[in-house]
Formats: sequence, structure tokens, C-alpha cells
Amino acid sequence: MGIAGAAAAFKLEQEGKRFHVFDPGRLNASKVAGGVMNPVILKRFTLAWKSNEQLETARIFYREMEQYLQTSFLSPVEIYRKFASVQEQNNWFEAADNHQLSPFLDTRLHKKVGNGISGSFSFGKVNHTARVQTQVMLSALENKWRSEGKLSQESFRYEDLQLTENGVQYKDLTARNIIFCEGFGVLHNPYFKGIPMIGNKGEYLIIEAPDLQLEVMVKAGVFISPTGNGRFVVGATYNNQDKTMQPTLQAREELEKKLSELLEVPYQVVDQIAGIRPTTIDRRPLVGQHPVYPRIFISNGFGSRGVLTAPMATAALLDLMDHGTPVPLEMDVSRFHKRIRKALGF
Repeated sequence: MGIAGAAAAFKLEQEGKRFHVFDPGRLNASKVAGGVMNPVILKRFTLAWKSNEQLETARIFYREMEQYLQTSFLSPVEIYRKFASVQEQNNWFEAADNHQLSPFLDTRLHKKVGNGISGSFSFGKVNHTARVQTQVMLSALENKWRSEGKLSQESFRYEDLQLTENGVQYKDLTARNIIFCEGFGVLHNPYFKGIPMIGNKGEYLIIEAPDLQLEVMVKAGVFISPTGNGRFVVGATYNNQDKTMQPTLQAREELEKKLSELLEVPYQVVDQIAGIRPTTIDRRPLVGQHPVYPRIFISNGFGSRGVLTAPMATAALLDLMDHGTPVPLEMDVSRFHKRIRKALGF
């Protein structure tokens, strides 16, 4: 189960609606994601799409989920951007003058963020950031819903789905609607042929560096974040050509090269993880109703910002399902309805 499916099911739970999740239990992009809620695109010092709205919605959403699970997985995290030149420092200050960005970009320069991290041109701090431990959250949800009979750990068989006038039927289950939250796997969904899912493979390293004294997240050529006990996660690569789930030597070499430019202490790689982010051709989510079958809905395409995007996108989806409220155009799957209809022969 990924972020999209977890968010949809939890929202249904909050509203007192019946639901059932089918999940094969395989590793997915959400479970290997960094889980960072950061509204700023640190490569260009710009705000992510609808970042203010998404951040506010996400904080409330995950706090409510923590209370529901009686588990902690959301915590503040300090993120520092390493500057590679004086020009980058100037660009940071220029961006901070923007009234939309000013709450997030600290204008104080930080000469050092920890022992073992190089930094010739200082660091800039991003405010109001947080991190979701996605593995903790998703595992807790899966365990709870499995014990309550709300989750089946099995692959969904499209051929067993029957669409009726009043809803859907799948084996011995009947429901008013069905939501597909399959990530990159949507390419195998016969109802969504033609969906413009590209997919972007990301790989991470888990390193052990006992001499690295770092309690914050640092973004340079890569990001590095502490996970405890002298271990750190380093990532991530972006590859829209390789669609396999296997870690690659090429990605490891790329990450280690960038890491060597960042660290001043020795380290050892103890693990490498890969996942495919569900990205679309226009880098916007895919949320909404099927163009031919009105009982079928989709929640997908959150890319690398799933933990930030999923709560707001899910709220929009359920407003559409319950009240007919249109999904915001930027994320509405209706922008690709013609593609889907054509691929299905309509």
C-alpha cells in the first residue's frame, strides 16, 4: 500500500464509510521515499505547486492519523541547503524577498551544520518543514486494517471486477465506487489504458558513518538525512528510462560521487533501495473520475512529493465522489479523458 491508497482509505474511515483495501504487499515507492514535507524546490528556490495549501492540509491529516493509530511518525525536520557559490547565496536572498517564499527561506547564513559536512559557501535553512516516517505509518495502517478485515494482502484481479448500475462488485464484495491507487502499476490497469504515466526511478543509499555528527537534513548534490545509530539515508537519483525495481551500480556510483563532495569523514554503504515514483507528463497528480465508467476513480501521479500532495488530493477526490464538487483542474484526470477513451475504443 502506498501513500495514495493509505490516504484514501483513512479519509473514508474518518467519514465512517466502509472500505476494503487490496494490496499485494510488494515494496513500492512510498515505502522507500524520504517522506519529507518541504514546500520549496531547492534546486531553483521556488515554491512547489499549491505548497501552502498542501502543507497546512498535510500537517492536520497526519496528526489525525497519528491519533488514530496511537503511533508517532510525523516530526519536524531541519533542512539546510548547501550553497555552491556566492551566486547561489544571492539567489537565495533574492528568492527570500518574494512574499510567498519569505516564510520558508531563513535569511541567516549558517556556516556549519554538523561535523563532517563540507561547506565553503555556508548553508540556508528552510523553515516549516517536517518528515513522515512512511514505513512506520504504512506498516501500522496495514497491520490495523488487516486485523480488522479491511485489507487483503493479494493482487487485484481486474477480470473479477463487475460494474453494475448501482456500483461495483468484486468477488463477494459490493461497493458504491472503486478507487485505483496503484502508482506506476496503473500501466497494467485495463481501465486506464492511455494514461500518460512516465514513472521515475529513484534509488537511495543507506550509509553508516560513525564520525558524522549530523542531526539535520542537508541538500547539496544529494540529500543526506540521519536515521539514528550512526546511519544516514542518501538520495536520490532520477531515471525515467529504467523501469526495473532492482538497485543499479550506476546509481550507486552517481550517489557516491556526489557524497564524496559533501562528506569529510569515512562512510560505508550498508544498503541500497530502489522504487519507481508515479510521475506524469505534466508533473501533476491524476485524480478524479473515469470518462466512461462513472463508478471508477483514480488517485495517482504524486511523484516525489506524495506525502505533501496526497492529503489535499484525497480530500478533493472524496468531495467529487460525495458531492460532485469538481477536482481542481491542475490535478483532474479529465485533462486526459480523450486519451483514455481513445485507448479503450470509445
